[in-house]
Amino acid sequence: MTQPAAASTETPATAPTAAFIGLGAMGTPMAAQLAGQMPTLVWNRTPGKAEAHAAEYGSTASDLEELAGANFIFSCLPTSAEVDIYIDRLLPKLRPGTLWIDCTSGRPAAAREQAARLSAAGVEFLDAPVSGGPAGAKAGTLAVMVGGEAATFERALPLLNTFGGTVLLVGPVGSGFAVKAVNNVLMGLHLLSVAEGLASLKKQGVDLAPALTVLNAGSGSSFSSQNKVSQQVFTRQFSPMFKLGLLAKDAGIALENIQEVQASAPLIAATAMLLRAAQATVGSDVDHTEAVKLVELLNGVELS
Repeated sequence: MTQPAAASTETPATAPTAAFIGLGAMGTPMAAQLAGQMPTLVWNRTPGKAEAHAAEYGSTASDLEELAGANFIFSCLPTSAEVDIYIDRLLPKLRPGTLWIDCTSGRPAAAREQAARLSAAGVEFLDAPVSGGPAGAKAGTLAVMVGGEAATFERALPLLNTFGGTVLLVGPVGSGFAVKAVNNVLMGLHLLSVAEGLASLKKQGVDLAPALTVLNAGSGSSFSSQNKVSQQVFTRQFSPMFKLGLLAKDAGIALENIQEVQASAPLIAATAMLLRAAQATVGSDVDHTEAVKLVELLNGVELS
C-alpha cells in the first residue's frame, strides 16, 4: 500500500512508525487502517497472520522485539494479562518517548499498574478500547473511549482517528476500560432482556417477527433488538464475531469496578451472573448472541 507523500520525505531514522500487537477480528482491520497512513509493523502469536496482513495491507511483519523501536505501540488482545506479558518482554527495549496504546477490553486497575511501570521507563500509556465490531474497524467508524493524560491523548488522536469515528478522552488512565466494560455489560443486558421479552410473548402465542418490528419502531428498541435478533437469533445463524466468553469477562470487569466504588447496580450484577451462566451452558467460543439460548432453555421455547 502506498504511503502518504509526507511520510515519504522523511528518512527511515526519523519517520514515525506504529506497531500493532494482536491481529484478531478487531486488530486486523485496525492495523490495516494504521498501515494506510504510516509505516506499521505487525506481530501476532501466529506468524502467518502477520505475514498475510503485510501482503494484503502493506504493513511489515516483524519479530516481537523489533516492535520496541516504533514510536507508537498498539495492543489489542483478549485480556490485560496478555498485555502484561508483552510489556514485560518489550519494556527493557522501549525508548523514552514511546507511546503505548492498549485497545484491549481490559481492567482499569491493570491499566493503572501498566501505566506506572511504563512511565518509570519514560513511556506514555493510554487505554483506548473500541466498540463497533470488525465492520466499524474496516469503515473507520469505531467508538474509541480513551483514558489518560490530555496531552498524550492529543498526541495519539491522529492515529486513533484512522479507525475511530467517535474518539473521546473520558478521564484518567483506566477510564477507557471502565466505559468499555459498562458498554459491553449494557449490550449483554439488552440482548438478554429482549430475549426474555420475546420468550414471554411466544408463550402467549404472539407472532415474534411482527412483534419485533413493532418493538424496534417503538421505545423498546436497542442495538441488540435491531441488529442481532432478526439476523442471527430468528435465523439461527449465529455468525462468530464476538465471543460469549469475552462478553462475560467484560461484564465481570464492570461488576468488579462497581463493587470497588460501592455503587448500587443490581441489573448489572444480574446480567454478569446470567452471562456467566450462559457461558457455562453454551460455551465460551460461540458468538455472544448465543447467550439467548439460556433464556430459551429456561422458558422451554426457541426464538424463531
